[in-house]
Amino acid sequence: MSANPHDHAAADDHTGPIKNPKQLLLAVFFSFVIPIFAIIGLVYYVVSDAKPAGTNTADTMTLGGMTEQSQSQALAARIQKIGSVEIRDANRELKSGEDVFKAQCTNCHTAGLVGAPKFGDAAAWGPRIKTGYETLLHSAMAGKGAMGAQSGGDFDDTEIARAVVYMANAGGASFPVPQKAAAAAAEGAASAAK
Repeated sequence: MSANPHDHAAADDHTGPIKNPKQLLLAVFFSFVIPIFAIIGLVYYVVSDAKPAGTNTADTMTLGGMTEQSQSQALAARIQKIGSVEIRDANRELKSGEDVFKAQCTNCHTAGLVGAPKFGDAAAWGPRIKTGYETLLHSAMAGKGAMGAQSGGDFDDTEIARAVVYMANAGGASFPVPQKAAAAAAEGAASAAK
């Protein structure tokens, strides 16, 4: 018998299931690959309910039992344009301040919503009129408080200015009605020639 019978048993207890470098490489590879695929699967499962109709393969084949017209509407909604270009006639007749007020401003200024001064309320318009026409016009163009910017919308800046004058004059101001820049220059030249 040998002097130390436990030497072979102790050496076998400390070895693992990996016996060679090939097994080590496979173990390292699969210890990274399997968790990555598990994470991808979990992410796909979580976000699959948030997809719009017609984006997964089952829906694109059957389109969820939709009629042909609703299919084309759904397709058009998914591929709609982000922006658009609108061409306007630069020489069109400008709208009056009252017309612009009725179309754009009446929703808030008639009822006095979200702090907007009511149309014709001299007490509410008085402090604003004291700040001057330019300040009122700047507030309308750039926006103030809950009122969004009006510049660049459906109306020309001169038309917005006319609406500002219309509302301020109804509240007690006596601002002159703004004219288009080219028309004002022509009037100025005609009066200078006299």
